[in-house]
Amino acid sequence: MEPLDHRKRRFAEIYAACHDPVLGYVMRRTENGHDAADVLAETFLIAWRRLDDVPTGDGARPWLYGVARRVLANHRRGERRRTALGDRLRADLEVSVQAIEDREASGAVADAFRGLSEDDRELLSLVGWEGLDAGQIATVLGCSRNAVRIRLHRARKRFARALADREAREARETRAETHHHARIAKGEHA
Repeated sequence: MEPLDHRKRRFAEIYAACHDPVLGYVMRRTENGHDAADVLAETFLIAWRRLDDVPTGDGARPWLYGVARRVLANHRRGERRRTALGDRLRADLEVSVQAIEDREASGAVADAFRGLSEDDRELLSLVGWEGLDAGQIATVLGCSRNAVRIRLHRARKRFARALADREAREARETRAETHHHARIAKGEHA
């Protein structure tokens, strides 16, 4: 193996001579600049690791094209796997979300919960859905355990108040509807 200074100098020469042509090669074969930058970086990383295999002179550029071609192929395979996984996860999530929405879409509890502030919903969700204790919630929220206990107590009180208000309103609406139907049944009109 060559001394490090010689290796660095040789790599710098190859990089300077081949960067622009390899970048053009990669850009013509990728969808966006981010992908091109990733492929280009990986290509030159491989060239550094395998510097002893890089041909001298005019042979370096075609050798780098070959490396870039293989990196592109790996990148495309990875992208297809990520896309397939993303599609699968979206489909699974859609089913899960729909089931939750169907289960929670209506009713006083869901309405009361949706009426809370974002902070209260998050706090109650961390307890109810994620099953976290005050110490774990403190870590998630970046505050003290005592602050979590206080916030949780207040959030629960607001939720209980909102739920009681919703249930009272539903009860009044039900009584009014029942009274209206009773009047219609007796032949009275509203």
